[in-house]
Amino acid sequence: MRFMILVRATPDSEAGVMPPESMFAAMTTYHEALAKAGVLLDANGLQPSSRGWRVHYDHGQRSVIDGPFADTKELIAGYTMIQARSREEAMQWALRFPEPFPDQPCSIEVRQMYELDELGPSESIERFRRLPAISR
Repeated sequence: MRFMILVRATPDSEAGVMPPESMFAAMTTYHEALAKAGVLLDANGLQPSSRGWRVHYDHGQRSVIDGPFADTKELIAGYTMIQARSREEAMQWALRFPEPFPDQPCSIEVRQMYELDELGPSESIERFRRLPAISR
């Protein structure tokens, strides 16, 4: 079972304020433990939404909306992807996640990812499964 731990953005992260060295140290220690346990798949921080964009779809038309995006509480500042044997194991790892922004209220969100086998049999899913960059 794969899970994504999403770190919610704050006004500081959206302003591009870098966390203190102590936060980088705590995150590194946590991710080293994940790697040692063999559950770490990927992890990274995201640049502020001012450097990003959204693609809006409306009845077959696409438009690009440049950041920044106003509602900081809905934005993601970073993520960690893990592979756990159960929801409970993933929850235990999430509870060990270092507090991302200790000087202000913040949260992380954990979501289980769909596995290709859960999407049902179809020609499109089989084509997707054969893509070389897709981890299973």
